[in-house]
Order: sequence, then C-alpha cells, then structure tokens
Amino acid sequence: MSHTTRREFIVQTAGALGAVAFMPSLIAKGAQIDGRLDVAVIGAGRQGRSILGELQKFAGVRVVGICDNNPGRLNSGLRRVQGAEGFADHRAMLDKLSGCKAIVIATPTHLHREIAIDCLGAGRHVYCEAPLAHTVEDCRAIVIAARRASGLVFQSGLEGRSNPIYQLARTFFRSDAVREPVSLEAQDYRKTSWRFPSPDPRFDREINWRLDPEVSLGLAGEMGVHQFDVMMWYLDAIPESVIGAGSIRVYDDGRAVADTIDCALRFPRGLGMRYGASLGNSHGGRYELLRGTNAAIKLAWTAGWMFKEADAPTQGWEVYANRQQFHNEEGITLIADATQLASQGKLQEGVGLPNPPLYYALGDFIASVAEGKPAICDAEAGARATIVAIHAAKSVTGEDIVRIDPSLFQF
Repeated sequence: MSHTTRREFIVQTAGALGAVAFMPSLIAKGAQIDGRLDVAVIGAGRQGRSILGELQKFAGVRVVGICDNNPGRLNSGLRRVQGAEGFADHRAMLDKLSGCKAIVIATPTHLHREIAIDCLGAGRHVYCEAPLAHTVEDCRAIVIAARRASGLVFQSGLEGRSNPIYQLARTFFRSDAVREPVSLEAQDYRKTSWRFPSPDPRFDREINWRLDPEVSLGLAGEMGVHQFDVMMWYLDAIPESVIGAGSIRVYDDGRAVADTIDCALRFPRGLGMRYGASLGNSHGGRYELLRGTNAAIKLAWTAGWMFKEADAPTQGWEVYANRQQFHNEEGITLIADATQLASQGKLQEGVGLPNPPLYYALGDFIASVAEGKPAICDAEAGARATIVAIHAAKSVTGEDIVRIDPSLFQF
C-alpha cells in the first residue's frame, strides 16, 4: 500500500481510531500437487490472458489447450503459452484433449451456461469466471449441472473468497472486534471506456459485448458481483431489495449501458449497503468498507485495514501487534507470520499481497482438484451473488425498488 493511499484513508476517517493493517503471510500461497495437472482455458480475451499468466506460476500445472472463436485472440493466447494447442470450438477441444482434467471458463458472461454444462458433462473440473451467468435461469441450470456432476469440482470465480487478506479480515468481522454492523459501502472506480478496437468489424459486437444491453449486466453485474459477494459472505446474508440509478456521463458514443451507477441494497434488519461504480474516474479505486460499533474494516483487494473506535474494548491480540504513528493517531499493525517476514526483510510499510487476487482463486481451484476437496466457492455461492447482481443491474435501468425474491436462492 502506498503512503498516499494510507494518508488519504486516515484523513477521511472520523474519530480517534486505531489502524490495524491486515497482512497475512506474504509467502506465496501455492497449490501443492503431486505429478502434473493439465488445464485448458476457454476464452482468450483480457481476463483469459490474465488467467494464462497466473496458471503458469503453479508448479505441476500445464496449460495444454486454449479455445477462442476469434483468431486474433486465440493467437494472442497461444503466444503466451508454449506447447498449448489452439481450438475454435470448445467441444472439439474437450474431445481431443482427453487427458485434460480441468477447464477455466473466461468467455463473455452470457456464454457460460452452455460451456459449463458441456465441460461438466465431459467429466471435467470447472472454474467459471463471475458473474456466473446473465440470467437467473442460466444460473439455476449451472447449479443443477454442477450438483449432478458427482466427484467434480466446480468453482465460481469470486476472488474475495480466496483472498488471504479477506479471509483474515472476515475472522475479525465475525468476532467482537467489529461487533454490530452499522453500514456497508463499496465502490469500483476505474477510468476506462469498456470499448475496445476490433481489427475485424465482424467481431466488433462480440469484443464489445459489455456494451450490449441484451447480454451485459453492466457495471452492477460485471464488476459489482465480486463486492456484493464479499458483503454476503461476511454477513452470511442475502439482500432483500435494491434500488439504483445509472447514466452515461462520459462516453457518449452510442452505447446503451451506463458508464456510471449508484445502488442502495437493503440487507435484513435494515442494514444498508451503498455501491457506486464508474468508468469515468479512478479516484478511490476499488474497495469495501464495513463499519461496526467497535471498528471499521476497509478492504482493497491487495491490502486491508481495521480502524478501532476509541471506546472499543481491548481484545487481547493488540499486545502482539506492531504500533505505528499515522499523523495524530496510533495505528496498530497486525501482520501474520511477522517474525518470518522480518527475517526476510519484508516487514515494512508498503507490503501487500505478492500476487493478484486471481492467483489465489486459481490456486484454491487447483488444490481442490488435486486433493479432492470441495470448492472454496461452489456453484450455489456463485449463483447467489450473481442473482443479486442481476437484480442490481435491473435496478439501474428502472426507477422502482427491485425486490429480491428469497425463493430464487432455493436451488
């Protein structure tokens, strides 16, 4: 974390608060496998190429196949992986690569259902990017297929579940350290247009599918789903309603999908969550903020902090934590494996996760496949977060409160 980021957050935080930095072990968390695991990736767009890069960090994992119906994207993916075979059709790949046991799906959201069901039907373990699908019906179909695929791992790509910082912070949130939740807040601000050039006009709509309202869940779905899931996971609760608004504030290029949105979600017992996202500004970036009567927790994907209220009781662990002075406030820095990190010279300001959140999610998937363990975020968890995101996306295009029917989560 940069000094600027730390300073900005403390200046914006009211009250005499103690800051606790969540720093779990910074030793790379790698999946341990015996022998070799052959993996294939379906979808070689930007996310697919990121996945290819992360998979190559795991010893024993070999990417043997890449599938994309766009020749340019396929060739770009193949250049990144030595020895992988390229395919334009996922069924042909499943038929030919009989030794490939695991598939990572990184196609546009609306294509997930058919591909996921085909992969499970072919006896392959599946990691599917989030959101899980673009309709409730497709979500339910994927859940049913995953449930019927006995002995196969299906992991939804909700990266917060695997993030070591988020796992550590959740233990504090669900203890008396935070106590009664007061309010929830999240945002994802990044300045980018979502419109990408296509060297071949035939693929323009396919490449820019996020701008197609018929298949895209917009900012609330494609970006918000991860942050909705964090709140749902921490609270073990599902929102009851959402109201939203969206507009095209920056990119007046004929698009029909909002580039800036605001949503208000209502959880049980009146707990509210504010969510904002925009493609027009990057200030504040991407974070979640959970305020409680004893402390506030801020999470920013590669770092996290807890700010204790002045009247919060001492929990006991504070005596083992480092103390640092941040302006006029004393911050308590909590770092797991501090002794080991100090010996390696890593115990210093600015240390965060050594890998992107995607790495840890893929690592959990690989470990589940190799060890026969349940997925850390299964199809049902992915469907729940996606269904909430679908309702949030709907609220952005309307004016009324959108009720979320609890029966939709009975799979």
